[in-house]
Amino acid sequence: MTALPTAQDWLAAEGRQVLLFGMSGLGKTHVSRVLRASGEWFHYSVDYRIGTRYLGELIADNAKREAMKVPFLRELLMSDSIYIGTNVAFDNLAPVSTWLGKPGDPARGGLPIDEYRRRQETFRKAEIAALMDTAHFIERARAIYGYAHFVCDTGGSICEWVDPDDPDDPLMTELSAHTLMIWIEGSEAHTEELVRRFDRAPKPMAYQPQFLSAAWEEYLHLRGIAPERVDPDDFIRWTYARALAHRQPRYRAMAERWGITICASEMAGVASEADFVALVARALDGQGRMRG
Repeated sequence: MTALPTAQDWLAAEGRQVLLFGMSGLGKTHVSRVLRASGEWFHYSVDYRIGTRYLGELIADNAKREAMKVPFLRELLMSDSIYIGTNVAFDNLAPVSTWLGKPGDPARGGLPIDEYRRRQETFRKAEIAALMDTAHFIERARAIYGYAHFVCDTGGSICEWVDPDDPDDPLMTELSAHTLMIWIEGSEAHTEELVRRFDRAPKPMAYQPQFLSAAWEEYLHLRGIAPERVDPDDFIRWTYARALAHRQPRYRAMAERWGITICASEMAGVASEADFVALVARALDGQGRMRG
């Protein structure tokens, strides 16, 4: 297991580097915004990095491909009369989700499963690369902007690309060497609310390849339907609760080996940098004594 700083070390540190992980919707970005607003923390959004550095061209090309299907827009594009680009922002990651897409009937906005799998693999590589950029941005934030403190705001799919039972997992070894890794753990009530929220507005997700294949085959069997007839929204709604159950033990194992755990309800109460620093100190004190 990774050696954790003591609560005293954390409180006395001149520079603090943390990485927040857990399901989307449990407070990672909320806390990151609070810290950024203090003026003392650099906020590194992994999803923003993915959308601007690693998938930006693919996202723009996808939009251009759709525009070329419209004669009016095709003519303007071909004559360089209009420009199509992405507008990825911390508060607008929709272009990344739209590119990732959903599998199923093209007439309902779905992608053929082979294309969907290809995009999933491209996203996997992009997310790993963005996560591996963390140390670079810690130094960049310090050297260029003078930030002593750093928060890495990760996507919910980080747990899909690591082996939480391998003490030498390369991604976790790299990240834990530079940051204090904090799992924001949701309760059963949080999970139920996430499922309700997702059901109202289903959004594309990234899945571990083995999990996706098993879910896809089970869904086709249960529905008795051909792949090209799948309702994309119905599939990802059906898959979501299963994805949460799949990820929960992976997050827990990551926290037990490499970091600490803080309840989402406690994170929701963070309204200032001081709140966050004190909350982490309490978690370090409690979990440090448990490990000791």
